Amino acid sequence: MIIKKFQAKTEEEAVSAARKEMGENVVIMSVRSVRKKGLTSFMRKPVVEVTVGMEEESERTPSSNPFSELARQSINRGMVRQQMPAGADIIADDEPVPDKGKNEKVIEQRLDSLQSLLEKQLTKEPEKDEFETAGEEDDSVAFLKLIYNTLIDNEVAEKYANELLDEIGKINTPKSSVDFILGNIYQKMILKFGQPVTIPLGLERQRVIFFIGPTGVGKTTTIAKLASKLCINHKKKVVLLTTDTYRIAAAEQLKTYAGILNVPFRVIYTEEEMTAALDDYKDYDYILVDTAGHSQHNEAQKDAMAHFLSCIGDSVDKDTYLVVSATTKYRDLLTIADAYSEFTDYKLIFTKLDETTTLGNLFNLCMHTGASMSYVTCGQNVPDDIAVFSPQSTVKQLLGGK
Repeated sequence: MIIKKFQAKTEEEAVSAARKEMGENVVIMSVRSVRKKGLTSFMRKPVVEVTVGMEEESERTPSSNPFSELARQSINRGMVRQQMPAGADIIADDEPVPDKGKNEKVIEQRLDSLQSLLEKQLTKEPEKDEFETAGEEDDSVAFLKLIYNTLIDNEVAEKYANELLDEIGKINTPKSSVDFILGNIYQKMILKFGQPVTIPLGLERQRVIFFIGPTGVGKTTTIAKLASKLCINHKKKVVLLTTDTYRIAAAEQLKTYAGILNVPFRVIYTEEEMTAALDDYKDYDYILVDTAGHSQHNEAQKDAMAHFLSCIGDSVDKDTYLVVSATTKYRDLLTIADAYSEFTDYKLIFTKLDETTTLGNLFNLCMHTGASMSYVTCGQNVPDDIAVFSPQSTVKQLLGGK
């Protein structure tokens, strides 16, 4: 893994320098304002520091490292799992990510009480039925077991937890420090999530945005929240459309939000009506389209959805967001994601984070689909209970931090 920092007068200049040196695939991990050190520092203007990360080619291939295999064998023999603290913050501001030379102190601060909790577990006298070779294990293997169990308790799929162990095993030795292991896992998970991709504000032409997903996940409320942000915070011209002709209540709800925001609203029944709406509202910045929630097994409704998506011409930009609930069972999420993947690409919005204490599904679905994360919602209040997805905050919670 390569972690580097770039400083410039503006964020754009720093990101440009990072991509010029490291390539277009870098992940922006944090952005902050810093003041250069020195006796005359108070006289200088602060600069923007961007921390970026990129996995090395060797880290992207499967490993047969004996250390990671030893860790997995130890895990499979069983270990008492940690419990994620209840009431953890869902949304947090971006935090600076340390470079390799500063991992120890910063990672310890980031994960709050996690390290002390795990160290207590390391020094505990193991029970006889926990694992037979407890006395033969070094601290790094035991620490990996605790990290693994913490991820599993937070409902990260075993497949992805094992992949993380494999990757860490390639760069660690049995004598690696706890800080080194924790810092590498933290950074790798952030890189795997990647930077969130949100609705762009600098438009060159109109953008049509479809919101798809199963019934009951909060698509209509999510659209209202985003429409409010665009209208009120950014002074954009927005239109609300719905193709959900199955549920009258859903159309009425969106119509009510449109009335409050004083923006146009229309129910769309056919592809021809969609084309006509695009022509009628061609002077607007954004057209947000609510769609009918349906079972992933309903082929007729999937075909209808695909036709609406495909009738958008090249004269406008088009985005699609798959809205799913963080409370949905993992297997059902995979089925839902695969069903929609059959006819469109999408970005991910997770709702109802306030109704769960585990965030493993966010990591699981991001890894399974390869789709970019976008927004998360954590309540019904419009427009407040929505935020851009924070990989730093989420990874911190998945590793057991507060």
